[in-house]
Amino acid sequence: MTLILNNENFNETIKEGVTLVDFWAEWCGPCQMMLPIIDDFAESQGDSMKVGKVNVDECPEIAGSFRVMSIPTLIVFKDGEVVETMVGVKQKSELEEVVSKYL
Repeated sequence: MTLILNNENFNETIKEGVTLVDFWAEWCGPCQMMLPIIDDFAESQGDSMKVGKVNVDECPEIAGSFRVMSIPTLIVFKDGEVVETMVGVKQKSELEEVVSKYL
């Protein structure tokens, strides 16, 4: 399941374990391409990690705090720390390869 992250739940969500966060916006074509990939990836991971989405238009403070300048940007957090950042459309296999290093 993909979590909808916002100012209220972001820090709590990323503070423990591995979390992949997709920074996106409704108007962003490449972001729309990523949505089914992210949802499929989240489903395939089960309980091994968390997967969430941050709408940069609704939560610009979160995007700014991680210097998200272009979208889609995908950030992998481990116990609250950034361990990997990817920009642009990625395939599910690419996400699996990157995230597997931190599980």
